[in-house]
Amino acid sequence: MLKSLFSGVSGLQSHQVAMDVESNNIANVNTVGFKYSRANFSDLLAQTKAIATAPQGQLGGKNPVQVGLGSSVSSMTRIFSQGSVQNSDKNTDVAIQGDGFFIISPDGGNTYKYTRAGDFKFDAGGNFVDNNGFVAQGWLRDPVTGKVDSTAPITNINIPPGLTTPASPTQEVVLKANLNSGPLVESFSPAYQVPSGSTGNTPALDANGNPIESGNLGVMFNDVGEAFALQQGQGIWASFIDSTSTSTNAVAGGLGADSNESIVFTLDDGSTTTINFTLLAGNTAAQNASIEAAAINSRTSTTGIVATVDTGTNQIVLTNTNGSSTASHNINIASASANTGFTGAEDDQTAWRYTYNTAGPTVGANADKEFTTIADLREALETQANAQTGASGIEVSINDQGKIELTNSDPTSIDINLKVTGLTQTGVTENELFTRNMEALNATLAAGTAGKAFSQSFNAATHSSSIDIFDSLGSKHTLRMEFRKTALDTTTGSTWSVTITVPEPATIDTIAPTFEKKGSIRFNNDGSLATYNPPNISFSGNNGSSPDQQVNLSFGTSNGFDGMTSFDSLSSTSGISQDGYTGGDLVGIRIDQSGTLVGSFSNGRSFGLAQIAMAKFTNNEGLSSEGGNVYIQTANSGDPIIGTAATSGRGFIQSSALEASNVDLSRALTQLIIVQRGFQANGKTITTSDQLLQTLIGLKQ
Repeated sequence: MLKSLFSGVSGLQSHQVAMDVESNNIANVNTVGFKYSRANFSDLLAQTKAIATAPQGQLGGKNPVQVGLGSSVSSMTRIFSQGSVQNSDKNTDVAIQGDGFFIISPDGGNTYKYTRAGDFKFDAGGNFVDNNGFVAQGWLRDPVTGKVDSTAPITNINIPPGLTTPASPTQEVVLKANLNSGPLVESFSPAYQVPSGSTGNTPALDANGNPIESGNLGVMFNDVGEAFALQQGQGIWASFIDSTSTSTNAVAGGLGADSNESIVFTLDDGSTTTINFTLLAGNTAAQNASIEAAAINSRTSTTGIVATVDTGTNQIVLTNTNGSSTASHNINIASASANTGFTGAEDDQTAWRYTYNTAGPTVGANADKEFTTIADLREALETQANAQTGASGIEVSINDQGKIELTNSDPTSIDINLKVTGLTQTGVTENELFTRNMEALNATLAAGTAGKAFSQSFNAATHSSSIDIFDSLGSKHTLRMEFRKTALDTTTGSTWSVTITVPEPATIDTIAPTFEKKGSIRFNNDGSLATYNPPNISFSGNNGSSPDQQVNLSFGTSNGFDGMTSFDSLSSTSGISQDGYTGGDLVGIRIDQSGTLVGSFSNGRSFGLAQIAMAKFTNNEGLSSEGGNVYIQTANSGDPIIGTAATSGRGFIQSSALEASNVDLSRALTQLIIVQRGFQANGKTITTSDQLLQTLIGLKQ
């Protein structure tokens, strides 16, 4: 009978413990990061009245006869389920979503404690502490590398009050852009100026004595951005005076019989055209001269030659005005009959053929005045103009608008009748865009009047990008990069020049102008980057900052599309950046999902100042609570596995948020009812046993 009393008492004791546990859970329903516990009941050792027996023959086996001796609370289980994450208005509040614990230390890292409560703040000394004053552990930014090394030992997270960051000089400029490779561009600039008198052996020089980039005409554009796309052998005819020739003798007259005559003209392409006509017997010289002139004029569309009669001498005057792109442009008589008045030696070449040669002008006198660059064409025009006219005052230059400018300013010069026509020859079609640009030069310039003629503008495809870089003092300097298309190879791709400039007194080169450095960038025929130069610049601010600051230029990888490209699309800069900055003061801190404390500075820069460490245990339930939302390691929790958030099974960190208690109040209150009923029922077993004992005592009466 006494056993039932003892069982009831043990039940009361067990349920009292369970009540204590549930009361603690309910008490901490609003405790940040709290994990509720439950009491685990187990029965006590049972009294065995009869042991179990195995079956014997025809008799079956018997189960043991045991009487339980009550219950006890054998263990407590802490439930580490995820609490709800609640947003807060404090940027140093952090919550863990998933497994893991913050690491805190009360003694500078000699001992560690662990918590799920992320209500952190900075104290007066810049320590990142919890409400107990324990300092959060993690990794600090290395001032040398500027990185937070999460493989190093953890330490107190401390960010000194009034933190400033010193200026960091620019070490790299990264540019990602496309340079238009198409036949129509929107971004272009005039061809460089080339003064009169410049020659191929003595290139045009700028004010600093440096050669001027003359510009390959094969990759230039007109004033609306249309590409000339000059091909080998394309070009123009140009003359500065009319081609004229007068027959040596008068045309024969008073012939005794009709006479069949002929004149053979050599055309531009080397072929010949024969003109046949008959001089009539009895005609005067004037009458026969008219017959001959009419015959010559009937073939003007082929020869380009117009014949007139000098009425005073009855001689034939031939003129070729270079007025047609389809007719020949000079007078060249291969042979002529005696009665025509010509001896066969008359020729006058005053229209010259200017043709594009991708390999550069051929040295030596020839019928074709070859050019590759606009400077070549300028030189050839000026040389021929003065040679044809016998003058020395005809000047040809490239002005600041990219136009070819011709001036007839020498009083001893003769009148200029400048005529440009398109070039069409066997195997080569006329380049109409180039012809149109050059035809604008057509003009009559009287001697000594300083009259001028201009072509339309010649332009190069260009693109520019600028970015501010910083010296060691944090001073800004604008770095400008201008790209200009200079060459095209159908097999290998295109080439652009690169001009890099900085504002004076800063320098990037040792050769004047020292504020400028030139290079080039070449693309493959699929638009990918082939190579570029220079790979870096040596920058000196000349303002007290460190000299010879090396700045790497990163335009992309060879044969790749991760940087500079050249496709048939608009020239544009899609990305440009640099890694330097001026000094600044810390103005704010935020925490990202990896637990990195990112500082924002008054110079607009942001970088990680520290990173919160997290610990993971093999058995979270083995941790021992010390109060104040703090746990410590025990023999059954396992050693902490320390690392960064969101790695190796550790949860990620959410800033400006706190993890609420995981106590479910409805479950806890329900559990109270269950515990209460259990306690009451155990009390009944005691009172019932008491009544039975009372009955037993009453038997003696």
